[in-house]
Amino acid sequence: MIRLVKFSLTIVLLISSFLSAQKLSSFEVNGNFYFNDSEYLKWSELRINQPIYDGILDSVKSKIAKNVLLQGHFFFNFINSELIISDDSLKFKIILEINEGKPVFVRNIYLDGIDSIKELSIVKQFEYLKGQVFNKIEIEFGIEQLITKFENSGYPFARIMISSVNISHDSSGYENYADIYLKIISGTENKIDRVEIRGNTSTKDFVIIRELRLEARESYVQNKIEEFPNRLNRLRFFEPVSIPQFYINSKNEGVLLVEITEKNTNNFDGIIGYIPPGKNESSGYVTGLVNISLRNLFGTGRAASIKWNKYNRNSQELDLKYLEPWFLSYPLNINLGLYQRVQDTTYVQRKFEGSLEYLATEDISASLIIATETVVPTVRAIPIFTVFNSSYITTGANLKIDTRDDPYSPTEGLLFINSYSFSRKTINGPSEYITTNLKTSVDLQRFSSSFYFFYELFSRQVVAIGVNARELRGSTFENSDLYRLGGTNTLRGYREEQFLGSRIFWSNLEYRALLTRRSYGFLFFDTGYYFRSEEPDRNIPKSENFLYGFGLGLNLETALGVLRVSYALGKGDTFSDGKIHFGVLNEF
Repeated sequence: MIRLVKFSLTIVLLISSFLSAQKLSSFEVNGNFYFNDSEYLKWSELRINQPIYDGILDSVKSKIAKNVLLQGHFFFNFINSELIISDDSLKFKIILEINEGKPVFVRNIYLDGIDSIKELSIVKQFEYLKGQVFNKIEIEFGIEQLITKFENSGYPFARIMISSVNISHDSSGYENYADIYLKIISGTENKIDRVEIRGNTSTKDFVIIRELRLEARESYVQNKIEEFPNRLNRLRFFEPVSIPQFYINSKNEGVLLVEITEKNTNNFDGIIGYIPPGKNESSGYVTGLVNISLRNLFGTGRAASIKWNKYNRNSQELDLKYLEPWFLSYPLNINLGLYQRVQDTTYVQRKFEGSLEYLATEDISASLIIATETVVPTVRAIPIFTVFNSSYITTGANLKIDTRDDPYSPTEGLLFINSYSFSRKTINGPSEYITTNLKTSVDLQRFSSSFYFFYELFSRQVVAIGVNARELRGSTFENSDLYRLGGTNTLRGYREEQFLGSRIFWSNLEYRALLTRRSYGFLFFDTGYYFRSEEPDRNIPKSENFLYGFGLGLNLETALGVLRVSYALGKGDTFSDGKIHFGVLNEF
């Protein structure tokens, strides 16, 4: 009880002293010519109406003197300083009388240690300082920029020292000048003779080294070294990678040290359920989702995935993929895929696809695509037209630009994917629905574009913007040809693949708050549009709509993979109509 009373009295006394302390009413500077009163107030770190504190005048003078000296006024001094408290003891003001002195101008910069034409061209950046007021920050920035240029030219251990600064007056004594003497120690040019990998227990060294794209005995370039973590992060095999270190070993070899921490690259996600028979049904059925991702087979960078999804009694999806990276040690990736969809009691769609991807640079790649596809209508006891029995041959091309710093949780960069494909569709049956007016050969063109941009507004606060467009062109379409919109990966707030269209568009805007490097909470706003033209011959009306969805969610990196869950409301939804979207980030 006594402790509580003492604590309360202390709080009361502190509050009372704060309320009764004099407040700053004005801040005056006399004798100033080069800098105005507001600049001096900013340098003093005071604000009007702030309370007085012990030693305030000495603190103000010290802070102002430091800032004025940084501006090149080395002969600055205080003539007088006063702190005046008002008659009612409620306010105080500060009056400073100063002599700013004449500024010091840079006359010459002498460089010691320059022994080549190349280095002379580098230090031309100091020329702009001559004749300028001596500004410590500007000079240090110039030195820092010069060191950076050395680091990017093969001299990572270069040093620049300020040997001396000589200040003098002109013959009239009216102007002040400074001569700056710099000592440059560039050292010898260093090359990367070896790459040392630490921390990899399953990933082969060559998989990591080939992603760095280093030439034999390549010169050390700092800005290129700083890009290496982004390249390795895109493999999605490791925890966020730090910038590699560089050192000279006992054999006088330049060694680039890459330290990594491997993460789980084999993920299994699945849920299986049983739906009991309903009324007028003789049996139930199994439903569920199985998603197996193997992204670093035997530590070689090869990848494979299996996805099976049973939507209901009559609809299911199977998706198999395989990646062969750097085929024959060339920057060529081979992608193979098998996709099969059983849609209700309507049709079976099966697609084989292969692509050859050329890795032009670490950020840019281009692909050639070839695929075959068949759509087979389900045989019915009573013939009813659903879709044509058709086959497709597809060729296409794809361009991808990826400058993101991390594929899981980017804080900067962009992702741009643009693709085009041409399909020759051949209608094989059913014969009873093939009329003389029907074209048995149809050409289809697909245009696809996706753009994502990421920007860190503040520390751990990221804005993510995505814009996607798809268009299908041809004389006639079937349901199996159309694009699908809605759900976790497109327009949240609606059922998965709820809408069909020959032309679709969706955008995603997210504001993310990073919890860890790869986990974050987010608010989002999505928009979507779909269009399907009218087909009178098939009694299909025109369908078109603009929709939106909004909500919040959470992205979590777990041992199973990157899990994303969100709660979303669609256009016109009430809170009880909201939809929960749950999924695992596609890591193939």
